[in-house]
Amino acid sequence: MGRVFRQAALGRAIPRRGILRDTADVARRIFRRGFKEAQVEICIGENALSLITDRDGYFDAHIPIEHDLPIDVSWHRADILVRAEGHPPMRTSAEVYVPPPEADLLVISDIDDTVMFTGVAEKLKMLYRLFVRKPHRRTAFPGVASLYQSLYRGKSDKAERPILYVSRGPWAIYEMLETFFQLNRIPVGPILFLREWGISWRKPWPRKAEDHKRALIDRMLTLYDDMPCVLIGDSGQHDPEVYTEVVKAYPGRIKAVYIRRVDKDPKRQEAIQRLRDELTGSDCDLILAADSVLMAEHAYEQGRISARGLEAVKRDVREHRKEEAEEASL
Repeated sequence: MGRVFRQAALGRAIPRRGILRDTADVARRIFRRGFKEAQVEICIGENALSLITDRDGYFDAHIPIEHDLPIDVSWHRADILVRAEGHPPMRTSAEVYVPPPEADLLVISDIDDTVMFTGVAEKLKMLYRLFVRKPHRRTAFPGVASLYQSLYRGKSDKAERPILYVSRGPWAIYEMLETFFQLNRIPVGPILFLREWGISWRKPWPRKAEDHKRALIDRMLTLYDDMPCVLIGDSGQHDPEVYTEVVKAYPGRIKAVYIRRVDKDPKRQEAIQRLRDELTGSDCDLILAADSVLMAEHAYEQGRISARGLEAVKRDVREHRKEEAEEASL
């Protein structure tokens, strides 16, 4: 997936650093204009495809692999040529993930309040954290990096499983998320699934997308139709409800649902417990976890991560708690 877009340039009057620069960067990302009907040519090895962008400038490429790719690597370079009316041809490249034969599990994870703290229950603060806060100042939950690394590498520590990230956030924050993942050593998924908010001066509010997350999960389960799956989310929004529906819709496919507890509302915990009861007798455990350690312990017991991976999660959470205690004593 990709997008051809144009955005306003920053004038010389805007300083290179400071709140004015940050505000200008945010505005540029939000009000990017997609370039419709641009021609995009993609080549992966000797495999090629040509297509046209949609009204928002996006393209969704399904490239048939008629010429074999190397099987000893999971990430392959895609060369991209863009031709847009009134502009010279533009070239770029991207990395495309193809699961290796050892991949035995699909991991689908939410981002907001699952991987990093955004506070989705507090809308204004969430928008600030999404758009304004720099990647190095965003907060990853303790143990997330080591947990996702262990899930990525599997019991053998060599699996290189597909990890897909699903969010209702806008594509405008893609660059910040990518940098955040790299800074925190969180495995970068093959696709960071976001959506087009459709914000403009005339329509300042995002387009509705109630079924966005479920539709993407369905699409990925269809794409990786021969793999069992683990779903990871949080208790703050509708992840438990959506994931329970997915478990019922795909009997035997979903092996575990990990829900990070981000609130202490007893009614919410009771609601999640009822969902857990609904899954009794299925081949799926719903785990409501206060931290990454409980998720890792369950994954280890089920043979999905290695002992080394479990210990890494415990160590990272332990060190984080120690740092918190030292800061509190100052």
